[in-house]
Amino acid sequence: MRYRLFGDTGLRVSELFLGAMTFGEQGGVGAPPEECRRIFDAYADAGGNVVDTAINYRGGASEEILGELLAGRRDRFVLATKYTASRDRDDPNGAGNHRKNLRLSLELSLRRLRTDYLDIYWVHMWDRHTPIEETMRALDDEVRAGRILYIGISDTPAWLVSQANTLAQWHGWTAFAGLQVPYSLLQRDIERDLLPMAEAFGMTVTTWSPLAGGILSGKFTRPGGPPNPGTRVDPASLTAHQRQVATVVQSVADDLGATASQVAIAWTRRRSPAIHPIIGARRLDQLIDNMGALDIALPADSVAQLESAATFEVGFPTSFIDETSPWVFGAAQPN
Repeated sequence: MRYRLFGDTGLRVSELFLGAMTFGEQGGVGAPPEECRRIFDAYADAGGNVVDTAINYRGGASEEILGELLAGRRDRFVLATKYTASRDRDDPNGAGNHRKNLRLSLELSLRRLRTDYLDIYWVHMWDRHTPIEETMRALDDEVRAGRILYIGISDTPAWLVSQANTLAQWHGWTAFAGLQVPYSLLQRDIERDLLPMAEAFGMTVTTWSPLAGGILSGKFTRPGGPPNPGTRVDPASLTAHQRQVATVVQSVADDLGATASQVAIAWTRRRSPAIHPIIGARRLDQLIDNMGALDIALPADSVAQLESAATFEVGFPTSFIDETSPWVFGAAQPN
C-alpha cells in the first residue's frame, strides 16, 4: 500500500480506504464482530491506515465495533466518521448540519469509538435548511478545540462545496480537505462537476460503491448460477446496460487474469490521482480480492473497451465549451 497526502494537508492516507458500513449485523446483512476483526487486521497488515464509518451505520454498531478493534492502536490509524443522519427520529433537532446536531453527534461518535479525537469528520449530506456558514464555523470551532483534525464533505453539490471552501479561505476557517462521492463505471456523474472542482481545490476524493452495489463484482457474470444469498441487488432488476457493462468488465478481467472486482476498482483509480476508492466487505476473502486492484495496471485498450461500454456524456456547459472553443478563440485556442 502506498500513501498520498489528504487534500492540501500533511496527513498521509493509504491508496485504499476501508469502509466499515458492513461492520455489524444490525439492519440487514453485515459482518459479525469476529469477521470484522479479520477484515480490519488484513487491511492493516497490507498497510492500509484509513477506516471510514458514520454515526448511523448499522444503528451505531459500526462505530462501537471499530472502538473495540482500535483499542491499543488508535493513533496508528486515520479514523473517519460522519454526521448529519438522525440520532433520534422523533427529535426535530436530531439530524442535520446545524451546530447543535454537530456537537451532540460528535460526542456520541467519540464515545462509541473510544477516542477523544477524530482524524477526519465528514459532513454526510447537504442539509438545505442549515446555512453553510453555520456549518463551517461550527466545524472550525471543533478543529480549534482539538476534537477534529481535518474535515470533509459527502454527497453535496459542487457549487455548495466551492462556496464552503471559499468562505473558509476568506474567514480563516478550516476548509474541506476531502470529498466523498459515489463513482463507478455505472455511475460517472462526478466527472461532470464534482471531480474537476475537487481537483481545483486540491481535495482528496474518496469514492464509494466502486462495484456499483456489487453489479460489477463478477457475481452476475461468472459461472456458478445466482449470486450469493444476501446480495443487495436483485438479478431480475438489472437493466440491459448494467448487464452489458458487467459483461465487459468480466471480459477484461479474464484477459488480464484478474477478477471483475479488481478491474472495476482499478478503473476508478486511474481516472485521477485524487481518487481513493473505499472498499467494503462482509467477508475476508472479499477484502483480499478488492485489495488486489492495487496490482492491476489497465492497458489503454482495456480502458477504451470499458469506457466504450460505459459511455458518459459530460453535458452542458463543458461539452458546449469544448465544441465551440475553436470557433470562439481562433488562433488563441491552445493546441
